[in-house]
Amino acid sequence: MHLKNNITTVYMLLFITIMFSQEGIPVYTDYLSDNLYLVHPSMAGAASSNKIRLTARQQWFDVKDAPSLQTLNLSSRIGENTGIGGIVYTDGNGYSSQTGAYLTFAYHILFSRDRSDLDQLSFGLSTGIIQSKLDETTFDLINNPDPVIAGIVEKDTYFNIDIGMSYNFLEFYAHATIKNILPTVRGIFDSNTPIEESNNQRRYIFSTGYVHNFSNRDWSIEPSILFQVTDETKESAIDLNFKAYKKFELGRIWGGISYRRNLDSTESSSSTRIGNQNLQYITPFIGVNYKKIMFGYTYSHQSNSVVISNSGYHQLTLGYDFGKRKERYHCNCPAVN
Repeated sequence: MHLKNNITTVYMLLFITIMFSQEGIPVYTDYLSDNLYLVHPSMAGAASSNKIRLTARQQWFDVKDAPSLQTLNLSSRIGENTGIGGIVYTDGNGYSSQTGAYLTFAYHILFSRDRSDLDQLSFGLSTGIIQSKLDETTFDLINNPDPVIAGIVEKDTYFNIDIGMSYNFLEFYAHATIKNILPTVRGIFDSNTPIEESNNQRRYIFSTGYVHNFSNRDWSIEPSILFQVTDETKESAIDLNFKAYKKFELGRIWGGISYRRNLDSTESSSSTRIGNQNLQYITPFIGVNYKKIMFGYTYSHQSNSVVISNSGYHQLTLGYDFGKRKERYHCNCPAVN
């Protein structure tokens, strides 16, 4: 009985830890499935067509109440320079969960002479409302009383802001975003935390890449990187990505691999040794754009010696492009063409 309670406590603490570290929409590898707006608000309306993207992500199918995330976003160009977007999402982690919605305004400055060439600087601002929940109704308070646990569903709602900028020049691109700018104390976890010790996680994200076209122009490759750091916990991670495209008459097939590594090590122990390890993921992905429809599949494997499960993380992305402008940019730039 004690062992079972200890395991339950470990899982509860793990899910709450994940909840703290992934404030707002978690930054996974969604952006590699033609879904940059989910990470960078400046990409709202940046493309030559309007976009709808739906994602469903599930971790560890063999673990009860494992983390899961669902998102739906829409981005569109209004007029010559203005982009708008909206995101709704739900993120569950065992006893804790959060739901939220964001509205985005973006402004795009085209430096080239006309839309036939791509030389565009973009700015974006997203305002979001998020509700966090902690479900304590299933806790065994009779056999394990705790004055801190009320045995109810605790809720806390707050606002936050993301800002970012992007630069697209032909096949080159770079993005910089700051998420969760406002310092916000969530009383659902600690109502006594002063504002200067906010448990809100401000996150800085930078990504860049280049699309290289081969001579026949049917094949192209896209190496890229993404770097992110969390202000309060000082955690940082880097993604090294490789993506390839194959064009065909009615669309393109794409796929690749991503390697994410935390730059901060944590202490871990197993039956044989105690040491430090860096959290790291290997993520192969594949997808297809057929006419106006996009479908992508992503699988992430955690390549650490100490893990909860070896079943990995699965994600599906479904998209639809509409309202394409007559003039396409004269570049092989899949994120905006």
